[in-house]
Amino acid sequence: MANLALIDPERLKAQFEAFSKLPMLRQLGLLAGLAASVALGTAIVLWSQAPNYNLLFGGLSPKDAEQVTSALQRAHIPYRIEAATGAILVPSGDVYRARLQLASEGLPKGTANPMSLLTKNQGAFGFSQFMENVQYQQALQLELERTIASLDSVQSDRVHLAIPKQSVFIENSPKPTASVLVNLYPGRTLNSAQVDGIVHLVASSVPGLSPKNVTVVDQNGDLLTGNQSATTPSGTTLSAAQYDLARRYDHLFERRIKNLLAPLVGPNGVRVQVDTSLDYSLINTTSETYNPKDQVVRSQQLTDNRSWGQANQGAVPGALTNQPPPAGVPANQSVNKKGVAAVNRGGQLPLVRENKSTTQNFEIGQTIQHIQPAPGVIKRVSVAVAVNYQMVKGPKGKVTVQPLSKQELANIASLVKEAVGFNAARGDTVNVVNAPFKQIAPVNAVGAPPLWQQAWVQQLGKELLGALGVALLIFGVLRPVMRSLVGPPAAKEEEKEGRVRAEAAGHEGEEALGEDQVSLSHQAVAAAGAPADAYEANLAAARQVAQNDAKRVAQVIKSWMQEE
Repeated sequence: MANLALIDPERLKAQFEAFSKLPMLRQLGLLAGLAASVALGTAIVLWSQAPNYNLLFGGLSPKDAEQVTSALQRAHIPYRIEAATGAILVPSGDVYRARLQLASEGLPKGTANPMSLLTKNQGAFGFSQFMENVQYQQALQLELERTIASLDSVQSDRVHLAIPKQSVFIENSPKPTASVLVNLYPGRTLNSAQVDGIVHLVASSVPGLSPKNVTVVDQNGDLLTGNQSATTPSGTTLSAAQYDLARRYDHLFERRIKNLLAPLVGPNGVRVQVDTSLDYSLINTTSETYNPKDQVVRSQQLTDNRSWGQANQGAVPGALTNQPPPAGVPANQSVNKKGVAAVNRGGQLPLVRENKSTTQNFEIGQTIQHIQPAPGVIKRVSVAVAVNYQMVKGPKGKVTVQPLSKQELANIASLVKEAVGFNAARGDTVNVVNAPFKQIAPVNAVGAPPLWQQAWVQQLGKELLGALGVALLIFGVLRPVMRSLVGPPAAKEEEKEGRVRAEAAGHEGEEALGEDQVSLSHQAVAAAGAPADAYEANLAAARQVAQNDAKRVAQVIKSWMQEE
């Protein structure tokens, strides 16, 4: 009945008549208040329905901002741009999705041109050469920062150059230095090759800068150039690559052993550690060997000397000896000889003396070797293997943990030796230990953020707060204003109507109990919505009815209690 009273046409008509009888100034004030209330309610509803925006990127160049907003439009992600700072905002629930989408497209690229600093204040009055040098150094630093930031592992970086003023004397000119601070992505590192690349990149960009004068530090303060190459007295260059080679050998042997033992003891039942010592000493060896069995004639010389004539040829030297023989004596006979030599059949004298000689030169097989072993030869291998106790299922289904037998440990040791190429002469060692592993306590997963920090909870709270604001506006502002439009004449009419109904109820019988309930409820509604004087009048009428016919009033109250 109360709801029917609120939408009663007569009541509405009375309210409009009361509003029309108000002064013009009050009417305008009421209309302005109603309009403001409606506008405020609409604003509260829109605010409660609008999503919360969080910062996506700030401080972007105009070109970067244009590329980012275009990518957000293609991904159908709403965004806003703050007019004061130029920051790009997106709904709180879409921040990470937007960042992943932009990262997949390589945005923002940082397209600002650092060399634009060179044109800043160019030609300004009082702009000194020192300031020009400072701007050039800043532009060079920014260019190097952009180049280093293009590496996959580098999130951001800072480059500081210390370029001293050059002197006219070359020997007294100080050398420039540089320092680089790199901020790496979580879980990423820079290997020695990348550090060397950064060092040489900076050194090659600044005239006169030596790689030895470049320092690279990460965000944790670790010096990344501390393991750079150093020169030994023998001229051998030692670098971190040699350490990396030893570690690669360690990982290779560990992987081999784990892959070999995992099927036997389980993937979580073995722990392996390998230490490989490498020999980087450079030894030049030259050897020369001769093989006597491998002979080859290189050269040969033969000599043959022969003499013909009598065996006792000769005479006392003198004038007669040198005289030619007389007529009839052969030319090869002397006049002092007593007989004449016999001539062989061929008319030639007999052979008196013969001398032969042979000279041979041999070449013996010769081998010359120059041996320089490659650095990084395995010097020694030490292997430590820990094997967990094995779980054995008993006859009753009970699982127990038992150690391995000596034969099983010996077999595992043999497999490990074969996997690493065990060499006892080299000093290699293999140690296999069987012991129970301690159970590692499970790590509690990182829970979700608190309930009140989640986006959907914040959005729901925002909507509830908006609904509460609208309810307060309706029941705290609009309803009292509408009630205030009902003036004293309407209250008097309600009072008269209540008195008439009360008198009529006093003369009716018990069969009219429902009408009494309606009359009393209507009076209660009128008392709730009317001013204080109307309420007092209705209360007086109710008292009068109770005095005139207390029995019927008791029946009405009894029926109300039964309904409750």
